[in-house]
Amino acid sequence: HETMATRTYRTNLNCSSCVAAVRPFLDGEKAISRWAVDTAAPDKRLTVTGDGVGRERVAGRVARAGFKVRG
Repeated sequence: HETMATRTYRTNLNCSSCVAAVRPFLDGEKAISRWAVDTAAPDKRLTVTGDGVGRERVAGRVARAGFKVRG
């Protein structure tokens, strides 16, 4: 059983419209309890908190909105 974890990813989500585009995909992932994007940061950090949410799942959700997780 995996425990609640917080992970940070670099993305190409650089504005509020980008964040709005991924919102339904990330909100639709039941394993994610909380997420936020720091568009002011140079690496456009996406911070995800959830129970057993791995990079592949987060990257897949972001990709469905047309954006990328880089690293």
